[in-house]
Amino acid sequence: MSAVNLGKIAAKTSALFLCDMQEAFRKTIKYYPAIIETSQRLLNGAQILNMPVITTEQYPKGLGHTVSELDVSQTILVTKTQFSMAVPEVVEHMKKMPDLKSIILCGIETHVCIQNTALDLLERGYDVHVVADACSSRSMVDRMFALQRVRDAGAFLTTSESALLGLVCDAAHPKFREVQRLIWEQAPDSDLLPNMPK
Repeated sequence: MSAVNLGKIAAKTSALFLCDMQEAFRKTIKYYPAIIETSQRLLNGAQILNMPVITTEQYPKGLGHTVSELDVSQTILVTKTQFSMAVPEVVEHMKKMPDLKSIILCGIETHVCIQNTALDLLERGYDVHVVADACSSRSMVDRMFALQRVRDAGAFLTTSESALLGLVCDAAHPKFREVQRLIWEQAPDSDLLPNMPK
């Protein structure tokens, strides 16, 4: 009997991907403040756990840089025009991470760059964990069907709290208290529940 992929994550074999969280989208992405805040939790957690973080910016000349709320100065920052984070420069960085197994993915837009990134990474054999409460689109219909599409393709849908606690795995983890502080308060609502795929 073949083993079932349960999608377990660990900090030493995971990377966080922050997709196109740029200033120009502030007025158009639904629940953008909540998505930014939730992504900040993930970024802080990744930094506490010394995980690699890759940030992309889609055509920053026209769309601006990553929003000021997210300090991505210590991340690997890649500019792109492709509607996927799996551009050659990102793939080259991933090759330098020999233990990399799982990608924790958040950002925008769910039905474009998040979906295409998830599909590209799944095709390359990685486990992909799409953080549903840290992804959005201009349309909730696009968001809903994109989450369904990536789940059907083999990505794992998760939440920011579940991902962070999965990364430490044990209250005895030396960084557990620091990570726990990130989730003391519930993640902000981004109207996920009525739109989740059935």
